[in-house]
Amino acid sequence: MRSTNTVLYLLLTAILLPGITAAQETSHINNRTKIKEDKMTTAQQNKEIVRAVYEQCLNKRNTALLQDYVSPDYTGAQGEKGPEGFMTQVAPILQGLPDIQWQIDELIAEDDKVAVKWHIEATHTGQLRNYAPTGKKVSNTGMAVYDMKDGKVVKTQLLTDALGFLQQLEVLPENLASLAAKKPQPDAVYFIDKFFVPAAGKSEFLERTGINRRFIKQLPGFVEDAVYEYTDEEGNLVCITVAQWESQEALDQAKAAVQEAYKKEGFDASAMMKRLHIRADRGVYTAADARQ
Repeated sequence: MRSTNTVLYLLLTAILLPGITAAQETSHINNRTKIKEDKMTTAQQNKEIVRAVYEQCLNKRNTALLQDYVSPDYTGAQGEKGPEGFMTQVAPILQGLPDIQWQIDELIAEDDKVAVKWHIEATHTGQLRNYAPTGKKVSNTGMAVYDMKDGKVVKTQLLTDALGFLQQLEVLPENLASLAAKKPQPDAVYFIDKFFVPAAGKSEFLERTGINRRFIKQLPGFVEDAVYEYTDEEGNLVCITVAQWESQEALDQAKAAVQEAYKKEGFDASAMMKRLHIRADRGVYTAADARQ
């Protein structure tokens, strides 16, 4: 009897085991498929969020919608948080290029990262940081990688063709080798200012700097100018301006013309510096190479 039961057990096991194994394998496959589908769904949702940032928030200037797409944990370049931190990088661009439109060329997502490749077309009709309006049409390309968490942007990494952009504005020449080939003029002088500007006064200071640069470029003896800046960890601006003049006489005449323009405008530069707590170190320099 025991032998008969053993035979029946073995027969049942032989019949049922393949089915049990197949069911287990099917369950594992279904689980893996569901996980993959969930990841694909999340990646697709993240893509649409980044697309909305460009098409709804930036192109349509509905920046209030950023709160729906940018996490409160987002940290800007100077430590600003949330949508406001995101806008600190975008606001100067919208100011300097009021008609800018971003066109998405490629949008790729995997897990919690979204990569986007885009190009822009715009007109430089506003103050763009230290660059006065030129009215020039510009185009540029760029790429960005967005880190996502819970359906919102928490971090961005951006790469653009900054050199090409500055060349289109004629801030830099098309042939960069020409910069090295330039010979200093023996009589030329360089009026160099270094400013420390507290964060609260940055906007007003940069606006005035733009006005001054546009004015001096019209004066006799002006050769060229440049501005260099960085923002420290506390948001304060360190800005260096360099204006080259044909001679000391040309510079002296330019200073007098600037003071006359201030008088007509009713602008007090010293009062502004004091009110905004701006510190300045300025001097007139000559090129050392010019004496060789």
